[in-house]
Order: sequence, then C-alpha cells, then structure tokens
Amino acid sequence: MNERTAEKHAALTAAIVADLERGVAPWVRPWATTGISDLPSNIVSKKHYNGANVLALWMAQTALAYPTAEWVTFKQARDLGGCVRKGEHGAPIFFVSAFESKTETDRNGDARRVPFLKSYTVFNVAQVDGLPLRAIPEPRPEVERLADVDAFLHDVGATIRHGGDASYYAPGLDVIVLPERDAFADAASYYGTALHEHAHWTGAKARLDRTFGKRFGDNAYAFEELVAKLSAAFLCAALAIPGKLQHPEYIGHWAAILGGDAQAIWTAGARATDAVAFLNRAAGRAEDADQDVAA
Repeated sequence: MNERTAEKHAALTAAIVADLERGVAPWVRPWATTGISDLPSNIVSKKHYNGANVLALWMAQTALAYPTAEWVTFKQARDLGGCVRKGEHGAPIFFVSAFESKTETDRNGDARRVPFLKSYTVFNVAQVDGLPLRAIPEPRPEVERLADVDAFLHDVGATIRHGGDASYYAPGLDVIVLPERDAFADAASYYGTALHEHAHWTGAKARLDRTFGKRFGDNAYAFEELVAKLSAAFLCAALAIPGKLQHPEYIGHWAAILGGDAQAIWTAGARATDAVAFLNRAAGRAEDADQDVAA
C-alpha cells in the first residue's frame, strides 16, 4: 500500500469510528427506500461495490445528499462524453490487487502472488454533467419487494422456528429462531432481522467456518455481530427494503474494535461480502460483485 492509499484508508476508518462514537452506524441508511436497490453500483461495469467500499459510498451519499447510489470514475465519465464538474471531490474506494514475487515461490514452485491494496476515486453521477440518458428502473411496490425477500429466504433453505421474544441463531441445533411476524413493528423489521440471523447461520463450521476469537479476544462476539449487521445491511439495500440498526448496545464495542485495528472494518466488510455471496448461491441467485475489482 503506498503512502497516499494508506492515508485514504486510515481516513475512512477514522470517519467510521467518529460516526460510531457519536452513536451513528454508517451502515444504516437514513433515507427511505425508493423501491430500487440502494446498493452502490458503477454505471459502466453495472456491478455493485462491496465490502467496506459500500460504507464509504453510503457515507459520501449521505453527507452530500446525492439522489442515487450510482458512481463512475473520472475516466469512465470522460469516455461516456461526460465531465466531472470543476471543484467536485470524489470518494475513495479500495480494491485488492497482486503482483508476482521475484524472490518467493508457493508450494508448487510458482512465483508467489503478493496482495496489496490500491485505491480509485469515484464520483456520483450527480457530480457529472453530460452523461448519456440512462433507463431508470421503475420503483417496485413494497408488497412485491417483501415477497421477493420471502422467496429469497425460502430458497436459502435454513431451518427457521418462530416463537418466543428473542431472535438468534442456535449453532448446536443449526436453527434460526425468530419471534412471530406480528411481534415486529413492521414487515421490513421482520425481514431485516431474519437476514441478520441468516448471516450468523453462514458462519457455521459446515459453511464459512467464521471465527474471530483468536484475533479479537473479548470483542469476538461483537465483531461477529458487526459482520452480521453489515451482511444484513448489504442485503436490505440490494433487496430495496429499509435497513434499521439492530443491537445498538454493540456500538461502543464496534468503535473500540475499529479504533484499535485499522484493518478491522475491511475484514468485517470482506467477511460480510462472503456471507452475502454464500446466501446468494444458496438461494440460486446470480452475483454481480467481484471481491477484487472496485470498478
């Protein structure tokens, strides 16, 4: 990672920690859903951004009140015949690349690929003049969107039991427990909670075998909650249902984790992306995001 990329990387982590210390979770979208996916996407590649890049772009969108979650690089805007307006500042996003080592080999004797972090700057389409007209998806009614989430969870196939007054994933039984739907304030709250517990379900040993205890010590469970919360936020955005903050009691833990480990938010974002990808595969749904490609 070069010095400039490291500075941008540290600045994003610091901004997320500052939000958490104010009691604000940057993965909670403060705007009402329009019935169209709120997951940030690139207008040229047509792919969604992933991991902590989603948080970076949501924070920029919120701070500057951009009307859409569509982004483009300076070069892409120019190639499309558009022009980023003078004085506009873009948002940094990060991706993993790799180079072949000239001195190290892997177990097969091939040159070892050494990963490193690079960054791009992207601009919201609201910052660009002269872009070609694009077809804007028609907003879908809530009943249709909620039915889509219901079908998604059915296709994933996890065992769900309803009853009681708590939601959780029980690893020993490999069962997700949720209160009855009528116990929730609204349907979106029920589905958001269900997606959160499905993210925990992906961490079972037979699936993604996700454990953090050795690295994060006493904060291991809070970190797993962060992964689940990010996973649910990404899924809620993709499925165009409102995302709300769950487990606010963990905000202090999250701030401590992210403030004490500059890589933690990137680890959490990557593991959340893995969880979302696992659930999409289980549900038989196509994925359109590449973990290593930012734009």
